[in-house]
Amino acid sequence: MEGTNGVMARIVAHAGPWVTVLTVNAVVLAGAELALPAVLGATIDSILQTGTETVAGGGPPWLAVLALLIALLVAGDALDDLAVGGATARSTSRLRHAAMWHVLSVGLRGVRRLSAGELTARLVGNTAEAGTVAPDLIRALATLIPAVGGTIALALIDPWLCITFLAVAPLLVAVLWIFTRDAADLSDSYLATQGSIASRLVQALTGARTIAAAGTAEREVRRVLEPLDDLHRHGVGMWRAQSRITVQDMLLFAALEIAVLAVAGLQLERGRITPGELLAASQYVALAATLSAVVPSLSRLIRARSAAARIQDVFALPPTAYGQSALPPDGGRIQLRDVTVRSGDRVVLDRVNLVVPAGSFVALVGRSGSGKSLLARLIGRLVDPDEGEVLLDWVPLPQLDRRDLRRAVGYGFERPALVGDTLADAVAFGVDRPDPPEIVAAARAARADDFIRRMPAGYLTCRSEAPMSGGELQRLGLARTFAHANRVLVLDDVAASLDTVTDHEISKVLTVAMADRTRVLVAHRASTAARADAVIWLDGAAIRAVAPHHELWADPDYRALFEAAGIDAPVPKPPMSAGIPA
Repeated sequence: MEGTNGVMARIVAHAGPWVTVLTVNAVVLAGAELALPAVLGATIDSILQTGTETVAGGGPPWLAVLALLIALLVAGDALDDLAVGGATARSTSRLRHAAMWHVLSVGLRGVRRLSAGELTARLVGNTAEAGTVAPDLIRALATLIPAVGGTIALALIDPWLCITFLAVAPLLVAVLWIFTRDAADLSDSYLATQGSIASRLVQALTGARTIAAAGTAEREVRRVLEPLDDLHRHGVGMWRAQSRITVQDMLLFAALEIAVLAVAGLQLERGRITPGELLAASQYVALAATLSAVVPSLSRLIRARSAAARIQDVFALPPTAYGQSALPPDGGRIQLRDVTVRSGDRVVLDRVNLVVPAGSFVALVGRSGSGKSLLARLIGRLVDPDEGEVLLDWVPLPQLDRRDLRRAVGYGFERPALVGDTLADAVAFGVDRPDPPEIVAAARAARADDFIRRMPAGYLTCRSEAPMSGGELQRLGLARTFAHANRVLVLDDVAASLDTVTDHEISKVLTVAMADRTRVLVAHRASTAARADAVIWLDGAAIRAVAPHHELWADPDYRALFEAAGIDAPVPKPPMSAGIPA
């Protein structure tokens, strides 16, 4: 598993050819900055030797070199701005794509280690911060070239100038190290606080109706914004750290400049250096000693590294691994072998064994928290068991090819999330896109065709322009499920938002039109359970019974499941379809 440095290397690679442009340009600019004091000094010496009249008559060659050097610096700065924008945009885009893909490949249980707000902050804000790694790293390294070059240039002008500079240089290194340590800690805390605020905000937006109904909006605003004090403190801390190193840099630079120029003045008096070399020495001290060029790049790099560390936490989530096995041509047989699932210290499902024959229609019932939805998720490998295995047509799910599994098992949820630009896209969303007739057929089966055709552009209506009730949204989600599940249908309380008539019509579809597929339905209504071939009754983290609804109805504990929900149905008649042996 790669660490933060590995993620940073990946981000740099994402920048592509812009890395080469930035590196070459940074080296050229650094070389030009190093050459500028020498050319400026040579120009001064040339003017002093030839006189100003010669300058007026066309000037010595050094003036032309100086002009070209200044033009090169201006052009280099412009190219640097362009390359930084290109590298940052490319790195950020590819990093977000990779992070989003990884999150979607992790699975429900892994993603829940980080809240939705935290994930949003990391995939949006932190990727933007980390996307600047390439230009920040190159700029930070490029600032070392003038520093090292300036020191060497002082030695070439006069060794005593270099010795004087090196006597005080360790103080500069110590100041820079302290700043780096403090800035890294503050940057980590700042980004973590941002993530906390984002997490609280998402929680508030998710529960907006509850907050409005409870009249606790002001209290919720205070809760969401409570970490702002910490965010302010960390931000002020970073500003103070930068201010402190700026002041220290000014004092140290002034002391160094005075010391070096004093020695240079003595050497000039002794005739060991020229006036132009004195001027060049003053410029090289600035290049070698000032931290003002290093601190901005280093600050951005530290912040980018902190952001990369938070994104690395996302990449550290283990993805769901798939195999390459294929399913047999036909089937739908589901089997659970000694399946155990835990939530923290609590066992939700304990050594569950179950076989659902192909083509069966079964209902999952049980009290709240009994593991109905969890068992439904296990069937299509939305979650993996902690122990045991789940098989589809004799093939363990982890061995199946991902696309084959997603083609075979389709899910319908209580609160479906629609994806796509149009209503047709929402139904077609899946591994393979169905043909238009198949989309319409699925919508008709879900009793969604009528209200879709009443929309302004029918199936081509944009989702943002198609206001839908809860029931209509539910039916559109069911249409998507019907359009894609070619072997197993898993429906998790899909009747919650449906009226009785629509529920009855869709039940007919499940029992007749979908009879060639295995259907697993999480049921809360006695009438729904009665239509199934068999009922799987979950109780106490285990399967209490598997039998037709009319047989289980004699058990008062079973009847209490529906009576507790306010649904007390009469003893139903046995269904006409064949049952499943318990």
